[in-house]
Amino acid sequence: MGRQITGRLVIATHNSGKLWEMRELLAPYGVDAVSASDLDLPEPEETGATFAENARLKARSAAAAANLPAFADDSGLCVAALGGAPGIYSARWAGETRDFGAAMRKIESELEARAAMPPFRAAFISALCVAWPDGHIEDFEGRVDGELVFPPRGTKGFGYDPIFLPDGHEKTFGEMMSTDKHAIPADGSRALSHRARAFQALARSCLDADVSVSG
Repeated sequence: MGRQITGRLVIATHNSGKLWEMRELLAPYGVDAVSASDLDLPEPEETGATFAENARLKARSAAAAANLPAFADDSGLCVAALGGAPGIYSARWAGETRDFGAAMRKIESELEARAAMPPFRAAFISALCVAWPDGHIEDFEGRVDGELVFPPRGTKGFGYDPIFLPDGHEKTFGEMMSTDKHAIPADGSRALSHRARAFQALARSCLDADVSVSG
């Protein structure tokens, strides 16, 4: 068991899509979650070389600034034919305006430039970190494998969801309802998304597990 999360928790993101997903995952556990943007906390520069390092940077920065436990995610899409890109630069490929339509077109163009042939194997990876003001941290990681489809399908989710088809499924993340994508609460037998799989490990370690699992 890791250190338990009690009281108020800062969700260390300014990304509205991630914020919505994190709040949804936390909701069954009765956590009083507030966002970094609600507290007007600065966004630290993501200088880490891995998803885990960047998650730690964000969680530690928010915990220190708010003097509260903070929960951060760093995640992205890793495409095998592109040598793992965009990887930790997934958000940056979308630019300052977070234009993921353009980012998905860039991935397709890069695949064409390399004469890559389908299936385009890819994985979504999510690293979660909970940091406390005293410096204690807990780290978790989740991964889901699949392939890319073009043109994008679906308008649900966010980011690269419309081009990612998880193994064993006929719908992209962009076509799935959140309950199908995440399983709420994130039960290990059903959790599908990378973030839900990482969160399920976090919940077992740091949250009150005495919640009923739906579905």
